[in-house]
Amino acid sequence: SLRSRQALSRAFTPSPLIRYDACGTMIPSAPSLKFHPHLVLRNRHVMTIVSRVLPRRGVPNGTPVEARLFTVAPTARVLGQCHWQPNAQAAPTIVLVHGLEGSSDSHYMLGLTGKAWRLGFNVVRLNQRNCGGTEHLAATLYHSGLSDDVLSVLDDLTNQMGLKRIWTVGYSMGGNLVLRAAGTIGSACSALKGVVAVAPSIDPAACVEALERRENWIYQQHFLRRLGQRLRRKARHFPGKWDVEPLRRIKTLRAFDDQYTAPDGGFSNAADYYERVGARHVLHEIQVPTLIITSQDDPFVPFRIFDRPEVKANPQITLWASRSGGHCAFLQRPKGSEDSYWAENRITELLGTLAGVEVGDVATGPRPAPTDLRDAVG
Repeated sequence: SLRSRQALSRAFTPSPLIRYDACGTMIPSAPSLKFHPHLVLRNRHVMTIVSRVLPRRGVPNGTPVEARLFTVAPTARVLGQCHWQPNAQAAPTIVLVHGLEGSSDSHYMLGLTGKAWRLGFNVVRLNQRNCGGTEHLAATLYHSGLSDDVLSVLDDLTNQMGLKRIWTVGYSMGGNLVLRAAGTIGSACSALKGVVAVAPSIDPAACVEALERRENWIYQQHFLRRLGQRLRRKARHFPGKWDVEPLRRIKTLRAFDDQYTAPDGGFSNAADYYERVGARHVLHEIQVPTLIITSQDDPFVPFRIFDRPEVKANPQITLWASRSGGHCAFLQRPKGSEDSYWAENRITELLGTLAGVEVGDVATGPRPAPTDLRDAVG
């Protein structure tokens, strides 16, 4: 039954896919949902790293793009790379939000844009504050609690552009932001039709703790290097606002957040910041169909953070949790004409079905939209 629920096992049984179908009307129950990792990418670290370096096709050549600035605060604007269909107001829209130290040009942002565009969606590739070369557009740093930025963009798209059917899709930190935005706004935005969050960091303290494990040093050093480079660029745009000298002594993300992110965002310290910004606090307030996709072997978004009443009890939230997949990677075995990016393919199929557009893959082209959600991912 589409309305049946499958409780999460306390021990997180290593099935190919744990599917907690709280919102049965949104998520089809189909065997094809199972994620089969590529045979040479079973290790979670290999899966995670390869997904970021693997050459891939991005936005199709000739796709129209408009660079649009959204005012999100008196001293802050964010940049969206917008791809409008010929009749933009009639088309469904996806707003994509990247993760920590990503941008509108992150590989998953480009990959999902190409697929959604082919299905007839408007797509907004949204940069968080300071990202995508926009350090000069905001007088503050960016952080995991700036979900009001997402809401400001939604307000602009609905009230200024007249868009009536919008889905938000966020990855990692961006996933936390879109969930937090949905929980904050409740049912106040009629144009927001649903949310998809891939490996969302809904409990930042647990994620930072995981990053601090020795096996994850490569990820923590990557984030620290990128954050330090960005802060130095910010300091050049806003002389005297940030002292970059302490960067030489900072060895962990927690120390960076203690020194810079927390005080800049109005938090007392890193622990206060992590506690206050997690979307876990507002999951029970979400009132639109919401899908969380995650992996049980994610290196630094622990699967245990999703085993909580707010996820299980809200009838709008569905969790797909594959046994493997790394962090936001989900590189699958060759599957017909599909490319390797399982999560992107499932997201576009699902949202295409919900939006009532023709659904197909990039190789075979569109096929008629299914009349039953159980056919959506067949």
